[in-house]
Amino acid sequence: MAISRALLNRPSRTHGASLMMALGLSESRHDAPPLWIGTAIQSIARLWPVMILGRVVATLAGGMFPPMATLATAPVLGALVLVLVTDALLCAGFRLSRFCGLRPHVQMRLTLAVMMLSGAAFSFLLVLLSGPLPDGGRAVSAAASSAAMLAICICGSRRVLGLGYIAGTGAVIAASQGGLTLWGILAMLLLAIGAITLWQARADQHRLQARHARDYRGRRAEALVRDHELSGRGWFWETDRNGKISYISETLARSLGTTSEGLVGKPLVDLVGRGEWQKGDGERTLGFHLSARTAFIDIPVHVKRGEEDRAWAISGQPIVDDYGQFQGFRGSGADLTEMRRSQAEVNRLAQYDSLTGLANRVQMMRTLEQAVLGNRGLPGECALFLLDLDRFKGVNDTLGHPAGDQLLRNVSQRLQQVIGERGRVGRLGGDEFKVVLPGATDRRMLATLADAVIASLSQPYAIDGHQVVIGASVGIALCPADGVTTDALIRNADLALYAAKGDGRGVHRFYAADMHADAEDRRQLEHDLRQALAADGLRLVYQPVVSAAQERISGFEALLRWEHPVRGAISPADFIPIAEDAGLISQIGEWVLRTACRDAAIWPEDIKVAVNVSPIQFANPAFPGIVVSALASAGLAAQRLELEITESVFLNDDADSDAMFARLKQIGVRLALDDFGTGYSSLGYLKKAPFDKIKIDQSFVRGAAIAGSRNSAIIKSIVSLAEALSMDTTAEGVETHDELTLVRSLGCSHVQGYIYGKAQDALATMEMLRAVGTLAEADGFRSSRPVRKSMFRSVAVLHDGHRYTGRIRNISSTGALIEGLWNVPDGTCFRVELAEGYVLEALCRWSVEDRMGIEFLVQADLERMRATVPQRALAS
Repeated sequence: MAISRALLNRPSRTHGASLMMALGLSESRHDAPPLWIGTAIQSIARLWPVMILGRVVATLAGGMFPPMATLATAPVLGALVLVLVTDALLCAGFRLSRFCGLRPHVQMRLTLAVMMLSGAAFSFLLVLLSGPLPDGGRAVSAAASSAAMLAICICGSRRVLGLGYIAGTGAVIAASQGGLTLWGILAMLLLAIGAITLWQARADQHRLQARHARDYRGRRAEALVRDHELSGRGWFWETDRNGKISYISETLARSLGTTSEGLVGKPLVDLVGRGEWQKGDGERTLGFHLSARTAFIDIPVHVKRGEEDRAWAISGQPIVDDYGQFQGFRGSGADLTEMRRSQAEVNRLAQYDSLTGLANRVQMMRTLEQAVLGNRGLPGECALFLLDLDRFKGVNDTLGHPAGDQLLRNVSQRLQQVIGERGRVGRLGGDEFKVVLPGATDRRMLATLADAVIASLSQPYAIDGHQVVIGASVGIALCPADGVTTDALIRNADLALYAAKGDGRGVHRFYAADMHADAEDRRQLEHDLRQALAADGLRLVYQPVVSAAQERISGFEALLRWEHPVRGAISPADFIPIAEDAGLISQIGEWVLRTACRDAAIWPEDIKVAVNVSPIQFANPAFPGIVVSALASAGLAAQRLELEITESVFLNDDADSDAMFARLKQIGVRLALDDFGTGYSSLGYLKKAPFDKIKIDQSFVRGAAIAGSRNSAIIKSIVSLAEALSMDTTAEGVETHDELTLVRSLGCSHVQGYIYGKAQDALATMEMLRAVGTLAEADGFRSSRPVRKSMFRSVAVLHDGHRYTGRIRNISSTGALIEGLWNVPDGTCFRVELAEGYVLEALCRWSVEDRMGIEFLVQADLERMRATVPQRALAS
């Protein structure tokens, strides 16, 4: 029993070994003994007292037959006593080993060793000590003992063990007394009975093992089926010969909201829908297979479970009895709903953008191909919009990528609202979007739609408690006018998008043939700019900033210039956007900062230098360190450096911007708000931004002195705001004496413009300071006038019912120079037909021969004239 418990309490096998046993694969015989050997050994151990008792009874029984009278005095008695004592000691040792915790296989070996030692000792000692034997006596005794011991070793039956020991012991005793007496014959009979019983026991044992194996396989199959059903991956069913359910998994029944008993007796085809019919594969329905009594595999069917439609796959095969009679169907099923949902999700991700839900690049390409592909081999009509968000990178850099993702989702929603059912909207990646409009080629309608898109996307966004303002540029290409293939349309729309960006962003542009040349020119210009930056081809010029009250130079603004070796001077308005797109602006900005500090270090100590800072530089966390390094390298005092920052840095008003302002002020530099009033932000940032100066943009100064202009009121408001916030003001772009007088009277503290001189390089600036010091003298036109456009075009002059023909040489919003009418008296009032349907009243101010200068009584709309005048007729 101890060995039995030890075997049952063995450490559990590994998962792999358990799986092998579940599959019917036994381990090596070297790893574990066969089960029947272990059972036999356990039985022998339990029957050890029976063995001892059998020997004693056999010995005493033999003494009852003559000639056994001398048994008590024979040496056999001593041998028997020795064997019995040895058996008792070994039995006690075995029992003790059980309680000492020896491992099971050690107990089994110990049991076998004790059994063999005891048997050998009994057989041989008893025979050798029994005295003289007749011929053959020893052989008979040894054979009987060996047969008995073999039966004991092989079989674990109590009866066989008892009979075997009695027979063996009696045979030995009989042989020792002189031959095969009655007791010897009885012993041999008992041995024969033991052999027969052994054979029957072995047969019974084999049958029992086979039944146990069948039961184990059945239990294992049942457990596998149960586990499979409980996992939800599949279920089983069975029908009778009429197609009615005779068995169905309880798991499936519960998923259908009923029980298996409630489904038994119902037709299987009523439980599920019709099989799917896929194109071209000839797949047959479930009902057909059931009626034809043919096997089927993975028939797809649909089941309505409440409000949910489930997809199943059913397999089955017919059941026949031993006589070939059809008994029904038996099969299995699996729920494919989740798998199909996963497949649908994979297909969706392959065609749609995971962030915005819009069509992705692949889907948009397919849509464009379908729109371009027309009937009868002719290309179809469609329009392609390519959109790029302006200032989106600043949102990612300042608020982080999660905020950028939220912004992209909001942009996609607005795009879909504006486009509606007109076309499909897709995201190409990053901040690039595409719109395909099948059948749309009306330029006026497309222009209106593009403007609506730009206006919608330019409205403020609320992102994580911050107000964000971006813009959009749109490039448009039409099929078949601008291309009859998808590649041509995309390339041309991309060129139109670049043109929109080059024209200031926030606009749309249609593709034009000359854009190829413009794109190549832009690419070449970017290449040349990189070379100029590497070869020190850029330079700085300095324009004076004058104190309005003292007329003395208080500082200079550093302005960047590029003298191209072939094209000549290139305006910053042309190459700065290219530098921003090419990622060169930070490198250029650092060069400008270091160069300006180095040049200003040799100026008088009361002269400041102003440097423009791009929003990209401002967003760089390392920018304060760059400023400190530039000041230290040049030996320039921090208060002499003025950083001019535009309103665009406040598009993403957050803690990072506040921290940057604080770090710059800790350095000690001055901060100026440049181009005030031309940005997109509100005035709220002025409450906390530590500016020292507000610069009034030249667009407000230009023409402010002209009668009727509202610019003077705007300037006055800005000056009042700055004074209330204890800030200086600088009026930019002052060119005439009347503008200078106006800005002084309005309270501007500083003036900058051609009235006090144009920008000069560092050497000329130093020579001017040496020559005149900081004294500034105004020099310019007395009054300002509107910008004039050169023109050569015939116009009609109407006076007193007469129609005269003249030619306009130049024109502005307030007047024009007309040739062709001789000696017109000053003060003559007449009407001028500037364009078809556009007539203005005018007054002759002077006349010399066939030329006269006229003044319009109402300001002329030059844009209206431009719309009706060929482009070559107008030139700046």
